[in-house]
Amino acid sequence: MPEKNSINNDLKEVNNLLRKNIIKEKTISNLYDYIFKKNGKQLRARLSLISSSVDRRQGKKRYELAAIIELLHNATLVHDDVVDDSPTRRGVKSVNNIWSNAHGVLIGDYIYSKAFMLMVKLGNSKILEELSNATNDISKGELIQLDAIGKKDISLSMLKDISYFKTGRLFEASAKCGALLNNSKGSYVKNISECAKNLGIVFQIKDDLLDYSGQENNLGKPPFQDIKEGKVTYPFYFSYKNAGTEDKKILLTMLGNKKVSHLKVSKLINKLGGISETENLAAKYIKKSKASAFKIDKHIQKEMLKLLDSSINRNK
Repeated sequence: MPEKNSINNDLKEVNNLLRKNIIKEKTISNLYDYIFKKNGKQLRARLSLISSSVDRRQGKKRYELAAIIELLHNATLVHDDVVDDSPTRRGVKSVNNIWSNAHGVLIGDYIYSKAFMLMVKLGNSKILEELSNATNDISKGELIQLDAIGKKDISLSMLKDISYFKTGRLFEASAKCGALLNNSKGSYVKNISECAKNLGIVFQIKDDLLDYSGQENNLGKPPFQDIKEGKVTYPFYFSYKNAGTEDKKILLTMLGNKKVSHLKVSKLINKLGGISETENLAAKYIKKSKASAFKIDKHIQKEMLKLLDSSINRNK
């Protein structure tokens, strides 16, 4: 069972694994080291470790699984930065900013392939199937969002699909695979997967809210990036739904406008209830996540609720 600091100690082992056996070719080594020199929150790896901690006899396999998940997540981030032409990641310059978009695509592919090599080595067909499906779903979510750029008439159900595929899906898979590693009971697999899935959706909703907070230093990326890129996320969606004719026109002039006034966006989105309705939506998923957590063993439950709390109350 998880004990104080035990998951943090597990993460140290995971990070040691991530930095082992890196190819000596200079360009690849430099890119890989740059991506993994800053660990970030490592929530997905943490989820895997928490879920698999019901039985620690798997030993090194728990660390290998968490490392695989961290590799998949970071490959996705590197590719996201290329797609979004993002200049920063976690408060530092992105790979595509320092090197090039081509470097970003190729090192992302390299990290993906490394993850799948480790998956094969792990030798668990159920985990291989789950992570393969999750990786496919993440790409699906990115493509749906890309296709939705600038579309003011996007539905709430489509936004929820994007939140699930982009973020909730890997949270779900991380927890599920941790349970599968130990051949856990079906009820445990189901409950921890549901808890993690909804936690991931909460995390994505919070990301959407933070983008409209205007706190560049906390975010590690420029504020109001979503609206500047033409992405309709929850705050914009709810604001547009609530807006009258004139405010709708103003909102549409802001969508995709790289030079939009941050102050004007903030005031209008708040006035139209975009922030409050997004917070209400997050509360619904928080409730769902907690409901599943309360069906889990109390030691694991405690760890999951701590992750949920940190996801809600974070400022970056």
